[in-house]
Amino acid sequence: MDLIASHITHRFGTLDVLSDVSFAVGAGDVVAIVGPSGCGKSTLLSIMGGLLQPSEGRAELRGEAPAGSLNPLTFVFQDFALLPWSTVSENVAFPLLHTGLSASEREAVVTDALRRTGLMDFRDAYPKQLSGGMRQRVGIARALAVRPAILLMDEPLSALDSQTRELLMEDFIGLLADGGMGAAYVTHNLEEAVRLADRIVVLSRRPGRIRKVVTIPLSRTERGAVTARGQLLALQDELWSLIRDEAIDAEREIQHA
Repeated sequence: MDLIASHITHRFGTLDVLSDVSFAVGAGDVVAIVGPSGCGKSTLLSIMGGLLQPSEGRAELRGEAPAGSLNPLTFVFQDFALLPWSTVSENVAFPLLHTGLSASEREAVVTDALRRTGLMDFRDAYPKQLSGGMRQRVGIARALAVRPAILLMDEPLSALDSQTRELLMEDFIGLLADGGMGAAYVTHNLEEAVRLADRIVVLSRRPGRIRKVVTIPLSRTERGAVTARGQLLALQDELWSLIRDEAIDAEREIQHA
């Protein structure tokens, strides 16, 4: 199943946010979306996920959902969005409550999602008992529970410390390794983008237009090697060179707003 963004333009009132953005996320693809602050990255993701109707253009799914998929598109947010009064397993089970699965089937799905995210020992804990990284793992497990074709991830690691972010990047790499699930990944962090993505869509300052699509020439496994560090840093430098001047202008605009 592919997710297609086709000539997406969006305005909030008189404010132009996005302009003629087109790209695709295919089965097994990871596409990162980067650009200056305020360029419309999160707005674009909301449109692609059906939370927002674009002013022009459209986002659509094409092809058949994977076998067993309960929801072809699923979000992972920055702020975890967990139910504080529910346990880890109850949070993961929440999107399954109205799927028609039996109680035993839901339990099997939840157990599988907890196993894949390393949360089996925490299934009866409450969110307040978990670290930020563990809470984000619960959010990821909840997304995996519906067996999506494509994950939509909006700055999922930005609220975490550097060590936890590194560990969760490794988790994402493992979860995406079998190629069965695609992802659109919004981030400000260029290191995350080059570590996780197959392609990186670079947006301009508002209204966000595609400046360039950068393809990563290494597999995610190859990127983990010490010898790849120089090439990854060069790719980060390339991305920063595309963004830097507009990022400075965007920051000044925010400061003087």
